[in-house]
Amino acid sequence: MVDPIADMLNRIYNAQIQKKDVVEVPFSQLNYGIAKILEQNGFVKKVDFKGRKTKKIIEIELKYQDNAPSISGVRRVSKPAQRRYASARSQRMVRSGFGIAVISTSKGLMTNREARKQHVGGEILCEVW
Repeated sequence: MVDPIADMLNRIYNAQIQKKDVVEVPFSQLNYGIAKILEQNGFVKKVDFKGRKTKKIIEIELKYQDNAPSISGVRRVSKPAQRRYASARSQRMVRSGFGIAVISTSKGLMTNREARKQHVGGEILCEVW
């Protein structure tokens, strides 16, 4: 697997299209951090870490509103072959404020709104709306 972040986002998006309740994703600290941010911002219901040693997984409970998925779209911005960075000033809103961008900063993973408040820039990992 070349890009574990894109794999996680695609698994979540495809599971919601198929009306699944839970999706399992291979564990990494970065994937877990992104999933926690999605949980805090109301895009998924619950994020659990399961397993031991080599069988670690992240179990993500998906959220629906009126039988429609809460995530209507995802986009991987910074790719392994082409990184995208943004300063604190140049960060833009996602879908007129209805979505979030997950940014990897020197202070850890955070949304674009939090990064603007703390005046830090970083690598834009993905956008979710």
